[in-house]
Amino acid sequence: MTLSYLALGDSYTIGEGVAEAERWPMQLAAALLAEGFELEPRIIARTGWTTDELAHAMDEARLTDGQYDLVTLLIGVNDQYRQRPLAEFATGFDALLHRAIGLAKHGTQGVMVLGIPDWGMTPYAQREGRDAAQVAHQIDAYNAHIHTVCQAQQVALVDVTAISRTCGAGKNALVADGLHPSAAQYRQWTVQALPIAQQLLKLA
Repeated sequence: MTLSYLALGDSYTIGEGVAEAERWPMQLAAALLAEGFELEPRIIARTGWTTDELAHAMDEARLTDGQYDLVTLLIGVNDQYRQRPLAEFATGFDALLHRAIGLAKHGTQGVMVLGIPDWGMTPYAQREGRDAAQVAHQIDAYNAHIHTVCQAQQVALVDVTAISRTCGAGKNALVADGLHPSAAQYRQWTVQALPIAQQLLKLA
């Protein structure tokens, strides 16, 4: 039986700069297949999307509530990039999480959220003259809200922020643009997400 998987997000979900099979949702689906879970991924994501732009795309996609065995959500880096206040991001994120829960067949037991990676130490950020400490501070504030809401809603949360900071701009960590994660870094995300996704699918 093939399970349905909806991945919602931005450039990190669409895998800017990597091959289709190397996008982290596709890597996750492949890893789950090896564990006996056959998933058919559907990705709604685009480079540059903010919370409101993802919400608009979901409106246009005419999604059906209760349709997906697994829903993942990774959004917010572009809200931070555009310097949107925390309260504005929080409103948009909360609405998206509510929708993700509704789209999952088993509500909160079918949803997995990923924290926002820290792009502040990348060559791209340096070229833009961004203050790495300020970017980290703002992303930490966004992620603190994500953590609080996920905890309150009992939604699974995967910390890829720590991975992004450990990898930094190290060898093979980023694609050619000096900003987006490489397939190798996405593999580390997948290792972190796999046991959580397995548990959710077993509960479903």
